[in-house]
Amino acid sequence: MDQYELDLLEKYSATDPDLKSLWEDHVLYSKQVDKLATKAFRTPTEEQTLKQLKKQKLEVKTQLMEMLDRLKTQ
Repeated sequence: MDQYELDLLEKYSATDPDLKSLWEDHVLYSKQVDKLATKAFRTPTEEQTLKQLKKQKLEVKTQLMEMLDRLKTQ
C-alpha cells in the first residue's frame, strides 16, 4: 500500500465505519501472521492456521483496495 492510499485511509476511516473496520481487520491479521511466521518451528495446526490467516488477510486487503479505488475516483 502506498502513501497516497494510507492518506486516503486516514482521511475516510473517520467517517466510513466499513473502511475503518476493514483496516483494523487487516492490521490484526497482519500481526497474527507475523507472530506465527517468525516462529522457528510450527506445528501442523499452526501451519494450517498461518495459511488461513494469510488467506483472510488477502481477502480483507482486496476489499480494502476496492473501497480505496472507488474513493480515488470521487
